[in-house]
Amino acid sequence: MTIARLILLCVLLALVGFGLAVWQGVYRVPPAWNPWAPLDVQQPPNLLTGHKLRRLQDDPALCRLALDSAELRYTPMPDSLPDPTCPLTNTVRIEASALRFSAPFRATCSLAVAYALFETHDLRPAAEAHLGSPLVRLDHFGSFACRNIARSNRRSQHATANALDIAGFHLADGRRITVARHWSGDDPEARFLRAVRDGACRRFRATLGPDYNAAHHDHLHVDMGRFGICR
Repeated sequence: MTIARLILLCVLLALVGFGLAVWQGVYRVPPAWNPWAPLDVQQPPNLLTGHKLRRLQDDPALCRLALDSAELRYTPMPDSLPDPTCPLTNTVRIEASALRFSAPFRATCSLAVAYALFETHDLRPAAEAHLGSPLVRLDHFGSFACRNIARSNRRSQHATANALDIAGFHLADGRRITVARHWSGDDPEARFLRAVRDGACRRFRATLGPDYNAAHHDHLHVDMGRFGICR
């Protein structure tokens, strides 16, 4: 074994040992930097945020702990089968957050947590930075719809309530910003919407907007599916 490989092996063993020590509670690290601690939506995202989001996708109890750290008013929903091909599992009904919504919507728990991260750390700060006014309401086109992706035989993430279509925003000063009317250009409204898109790309697995295709000319589609894309 070469010296370089021996050093690498020692480093890997040290990291594994440290990880086990953290997991067993021998070493205490801040929860935000503990990969086994529940995700706290209020804490600034860091390198472990994506890992923690992936952990809670198949762990309803862990996901609810993350939701309880968010500014969301929600109701856990029983698993159901509204259509034989569209089972809904581990979902919640989102009533409101720090913002009002155009309507309540049903979402997988992981989508709800990703949305809470997005609203807290990207959406509301973008409004203050680009428009100088707080957001008060989000308009959307819905989350659950038992259907395929357009012109495809594959089920949409909407079919499991794992996606949300965001259409526009209301500001405290009375302005209304919509994807359909304000996406193009280089004015503050357009820069705000692009900052919103960029923030969504950081929090969700997929974000699709008007730059993707004509079907998304009036909304931003966000989801927590398997494939990552930002357009």
